Amino acid sequence: MKRKRHNPEQIIRKLRTAEQLLNQGQAVADVCRALEVSAPTYYRWQQLYGGMKA
Repeated sequence: MKRKRHNPEQIIRKLRTAEQLLNQGQAVADVCRALEVSAPTYYRWQQLYGGMKA
């Protein structure tokens, strides 16, 4: 499978989408599936880019 690279703007946009989905009551696994990333990647992005704005 080809590995994708995301730039910081795309990551922040995906994290915002993830936050909205989590507020709607979805599980982290479902959110990761919707964003097409793994759970460790999601948590790493959240740690690195969580407080940033695009």
